[in-house]
Amino acid sequence: MPRPLGELEDAVMTRVWQWNRPVTVREVLEDLQQERSIAYTTVMTVMDNLHQKGWVRREAEGRAYRYTAVSTRAAYSAALMNEAWSTSDSPAAALVAFFGMMSQEQREALRDAMRVVQHDDPGTPADPEPAPAEPEGESGAHEPEPGR
Repeated sequence: MPRPLGELEDAVMTRVWQWNRPVTVREVLEDLQQERSIAYTTVMTVMDNLHQKGWVRREAEGRAYRYTAVSTRAAYSAALMNEAWSTSDSPAAALVAFFGMMSQEQREALRDAMRVVQHDDPGTPADPEPAPAEPEGESGAHEPEPGR
């Protein structure tokens, strides 16, 4: 499980994830300097640390490096949530509390995500409560199958 990113690590990774392309220390520095005063060597150290921790890979380009994210922000967030949930002494209670904190929009996103997961798992029905089957002969006219 990845440890949570520190504030500056998160600020750097946010840019790497948003830009979704190889980036240089200089590019990240210039963007960060719009929000705060920060030195080139500080950004370089943070990006080197992120490389050592496995968050980014780097390729030499002249005397500098270009850094690329190893995984997505969504994967990072999911790993943090999974770690918090799995280390709880009562995972079910933790989930109930977490769901209770969610906004309506977040609950809808969760429902959508569950549909995707259920669709990907052939052993899980996509609709947990299928409609009862009609007895033969009681349903009126049948629609022809598409393409026939």
